[in-house]
This record gives sequence, C-alpha cells and structure tokens, in this order.
Amino acid sequence: MELLTVFKAEQWLFYTAIVLFSLCVGSFLNVVIYRLPVMLERDWRQQCHEFLEIEASGENKEVKISLATPASSCPHCGHSIRAWENIPLISYLLLGGKCSSCKTPISIQYPAIEAVTAIMSVAVAWQFGVTMQTAGGLLFTWILIALTMIDVHKQLLPDSLTLPLLWLGLIFALFETYTSLQASVIGAIAGYLVLWTVFQVFRLVTGKEGMGFGDFKLLAAMGAWMGWTMLPQIILVSSVVGAIAGSFMLVTGKTRTQQPIPFGPYLAVAGWIALLWGNDINQAYLVTMQ
Repeated sequence: MELLTVFKAEQWLFYTAIVLFSLCVGSFLNVVIYRLPVMLERDWRQQCHEFLEIEASGENKEVKISLATPASSCPHCGHSIRAWENIPLISYLLLGGKCSSCKTPISIQYPAIEAVTAIMSVAVAWQFGVTMQTAGGLLFTWILIALTMIDVHKQLLPDSLTLPLLWLGLIFALFETYTSLQASVIGAIAGYLVLWTVFQVFRLVTGKEGMGFGDFKLLAAMGAWMGWTMLPQIILVSSVVGAIAGSFMLVTGKTRTQQPIPFGPYLAVAGWIALLWGNDINQAYLVTMQ
C-alpha cells in the first residue's frame, strides 16, 4: 500500500517503473512467442507416438525445452547469451543487431516486441492510473501480444494462453473491475457462440473452415473481460481492420488469394482498443446518432 501511495504522489516514478518492468516482460514474451509453439508441437508429437505405440528413435529424441530452460542461445552458432547481452533494447543497440560470436543479424522482432510492450503498457497505465484496472490491463496486454505474434507465425492461438485470459476476465469481473459478473459471463458465452456460429455457417455453405477454434476462445475471453455489450464493437473493428490489412497484403503480393490469414491479431487489436477506449467510442457513436 505504501508503494501505491508513492506512485500516486510521484507519477513520474510510476511510469518509469511501468517502462522498466514492461521492457523486461517484453523480453520474456519473446521467449514465449518462440518456445511455446515448439513446446506444444513436441507435446503433440509425443502424444501421437504414445497413441500409435511408436517409440522415438535415438536421433529423434529432442532436448527438453521449457520457458525457463535451456538458457537462451544464438540459433545459428549456439553461443550462450550472457547477461549483458540480454538487456532489453540496450543490448541490441550495443551489439549492433548482431550476435557477438558469429555476427549473424538478430531479428528485429526482439527489440520491436520489447518496445511495443513498453509503449502499450504505458498507454494502459496512462488510461487507468494507479488502480487495479492497470494491473489487469497490463496482464491483458501482455497476453495479447504473445497471442498475436504466435498467430502471425504459426496460425495458432494456444489454449495455454486463451483459457487463462478468459478465467482472468471472470476473476476481475468478481470485483467489477471492468464490468459486472453477469455481463462477463454472458459476454464469454456470447463471444464464443458468435464466431462458432459463423464458423459453422461458413463451413456448411463452402465446405471449408474459415477460422480456428482459438478465435472463438479469444473472443470469449474478451467478452469475459469487457462484457457482452462490447462485443459488437470488437467484431466490427476487427473485421474492418482485417479486411483492410488483407486487401493490402493481396495488392502488395505479401499473401495469395487461397492463403489463410490469421484473424487473431485483428481481434487482439480491436480488443485492446475496446478495453482502453471502448466506452468512449460507444459514447461518441451514441452522441452522433442523436
């Protein structure tokens, strides 16, 4: 409580703490984005082997990997990343964007995720101040960043992220942090059923699957966080942004007509905007309609 009092009295200290901590979180999110899909793929492969009673050959037995182990290393030369080489943003600049051992360029994604995490975290703190809403908003933001990048790379929204996000929304609703518990529960149900219905209708008409089940769970999670009244805005904004981005990628040749485009990132963008400014947007719309 004393720390909260200090943060309320010294706003600059509050935002400084947010920046420094979120930069470290961004560094960890890079690990999650890279390793979690690998961990899931290995787990699925092992389950298939066990189900089919196939024993993995010696050369196919892989080193165990988790979010904590083994220590980070260069994927090209295996150089172990030292502490001073793992300082968010600063290390990338000091190293000139290259591995200190083999001089292979380091992906710009690493510092970009750290910077974006810090910027979005400050936006959350600026919107909500020193409150429980900021604490929840930060968790919401960080999970969305990880989900967005995993979906971009793997077209996958892992249950290990979407389901905790949904439960967190319900927990915060117990204290009416963002919405009431009733609106949260209805939002979770409606969020899932809306996209599930669209999925079923699309498959019935075309014989194809238009989206993944992870999208249903992600929208359900957003319904749990913000209530059912925010779902129309999230769906509308995500659809518009997705249509614009998809059209741009088709025109520029960055994607093909038959190539699937992940919808999760657009849901994430719309959901994040709705959490911070959704009520203001709805109010502004109602005013213009009067």
